[in-house]
Amino acid sequence: MLMEFTPVTLLYDFCLMSFLIFIAKIIRTKIKLFQRLYIPTALIAGFLGVIGGPFGLNILPFSSQASSYSGILIAVLFATMYLGRQEKASFKEMLDGVGDTFFLNTASEIGQYGVAILFGIFVLGALFPGIHVCFGMMMPAGFVGGHGTAAAIGSVLESAGWEDALTIGQTFATFGLLLGIFGGILIINFCARKGYTRIIKKVSAMPEDMKTGLIHPENRSTMGDNTVSPMSLDPLTWHLVLVMVSVGGAYLINSFIVKWFPDLSIPIYGLALICGLLVQKILKWCRLEDYVDRRVVSRIGSSATDYLVGFGVATINISVVIQYWKPMLLLCLLGTLFVVLFFFVISRKFFRNFWVERGIYIFGWSTGVMSIAVLLLRIVDPEFKSGVLEDSGFAWIFISLIDIACVTFLPVLVLRGYGVAAGAVLTAAAALCILASKLRYGTAKVKADELHPGEKEILENL
Repeated sequence: MLMEFTPVTLLYDFCLMSFLIFIAKIIRTKIKLFQRLYIPTALIAGFLGVIGGPFGLNILPFSSQASSYSGILIAVLFATMYLGRQEKASFKEMLDGVGDTFFLNTASEIGQYGVAILFGIFVLGALFPGIHVCFGMMMPAGFVGGHGTAAAIGSVLESAGWEDALTIGQTFATFGLLLGIFGGILIINFCARKGYTRIIKKVSAMPEDMKTGLIHPENRSTMGDNTVSPMSLDPLTWHLVLVMVSVGGAYLINSFIVKWFPDLSIPIYGLALICGLLVQKILKWCRLEDYVDRRVVSRIGSSATDYLVGFGVATINISVVIQYWKPMLLLCLLGTLFVVLFFFVISRKFFRNFWVERGIYIFGWSTGVMSIAVLLLRIVDPEFKSGVLEDSGFAWIFISLIDIACVTFLPVLVLRGYGVAAGAVLTAAAALCILASKLRYGTAKVKADELHPGEKEILENL
């Protein structure tokens, strides 16, 4: 029973989703099965929403606009990406230190997009005449992009006339998230039995707080500092203001674009990111950049992502999934094959050290969200002693620019008939990244279960 949308029902929708997240958190902390499977709370809430929502039992009174919140929340997430960032690293420094991480992570992302776009145009186009030209692109949008990117690209395609884009993207993202969790744990168990892992030898060594999702008092850390005095403005309000000014600026700019340049389409999330950069510049000009805590801004973005996942999954139109189940199944198989081969072939051969730890991070990132990548990495490296997390974070400063370019420009290029060219260029670029890594850093010359150069020294200090 879809409720008609009014200003009050906006709050009601979020209260209802908050209730589902609350129930999901209790389920996650009490039921051992969900703990062993490491299923995120927001995903459980989304499934509860599917079961009880308008496309299931129809007992949860979501409003008629609930499915549109994902497109709004992704703008919030993108607005937080560069607010409070202070990095001043150079591209040369990154290449010297973690170049193989940069090249192989980049190859994983753009390669998945390239292969999927070409598969969608040539294979799905031949098997399913009349299928949308952007169908193939929605798989990597959900897999390597996650629910946020799927919402971003899906909202652009919906505005261009493809009404099923958002549902298809969210379905791929949900499958990818489950693949990242279940597939990642299976791969880790396999590698541990084979002796490929370097730090842990079994998945049961995972810390208890990661299983239950509840952090014990002795393991807790602060989520940020008070950078402004509560006497003048609450610190959380201050950071939320910065984010919402960026989001509001994006929608304001978009309204002018629509009015004066109706044929020009720029995604809201891209404008939100630009506005976030502008706000950061204004803060710097006013000498206020030191009063923005990046951790608090990140928490705001992560909170938006939790609701995004919840609403994205809860509003999946099951009838659309049933209608397109055959091409979606083929793309899911393609995506699964891509990430598994990338782990066992590319990661195994081209990473200089800790190939399982680095490869499983890419696997988690390529099938869901960064939190899944960190989760899988923590299983094989509980205290992050391998250096993979730091290296990936350093490389991400530059990879994020490529990620944003893909999300921003690919939908437009494919819609305008340049899909084959875009897919070919991305696939070739991925191959060149792998080649560049080989030429600069070489390939592994030892067996998978033997220590690579540099690993012995690190392990001796653990």
